[in-house]
Amino acid sequence: MGNKSSKAKRQLIVKLAEETYFTEDEVKKWYTGFSKDCPNGRLTEQAFYKIYQQFFPKGNPKKFASFVFRVFDEDKDGMITFEEFIKALSTTTRGTLEEKLLWTFKLYDLDNDGYITRDEMNSIIDAIYQMLGPNIVDTNDDDPVKRVDMIFTHLDTNKDNKLSMDEFMVGSQQDPKIVAALSLYNIHNNN
Repeated sequence: MGNKSSKAKRQLIVKLAEETYFTEDEVKKWYTGFSKDCPNGRLTEQAFYKIYQQFFPKGNPKKFASFVFRVFDEDKDGMITFEEFIKALSTTTRGTLEEKLLWTFKLYDLDNDGYITRDEMNSIIDAIYQMLGPNIVDTNDDDPVKRVDMIFTHLDTNKDNKLSMDEFMVGSQQDPKIVAALSLYNIHNNN
């Protein structure tokens, strides 16, 4: 019986190494850690939040972690499987600029209607500032509302106060400042 389980695990690791930017050894290490933290093979939103809390102890990452959890949970069953986890991690840490922007669009499009509104972007940016906590971001120099205004000024080419995927992708790829503004949530990650 254990041999069958071992073979299935091996097949999963090989499959995920082919589908992600991780090597088999890296997938295996992530799998071991994930299995240790989630013995039932599923990560709950509460456990996901606790992980973020470890990275941002001076802030409140609950709102942002909830937004990210929603994107990681591809099948929308309220749990993140290892496969969902490793694919999202691969995209956000090692994906191409286009893949990262597509993922970021999904994050910002809170109601999944194919557009990012100012309110949606304000919600995400606000969640980021809450997560980072006081003294991490100089809010006198980097006001969240000004950040959203700057992004919309550059990306909203038809001036309808919402960003289509096309506007988001094209505009973001043309202006490195926009990518930096959108990537504030990745401040702790060098990739």
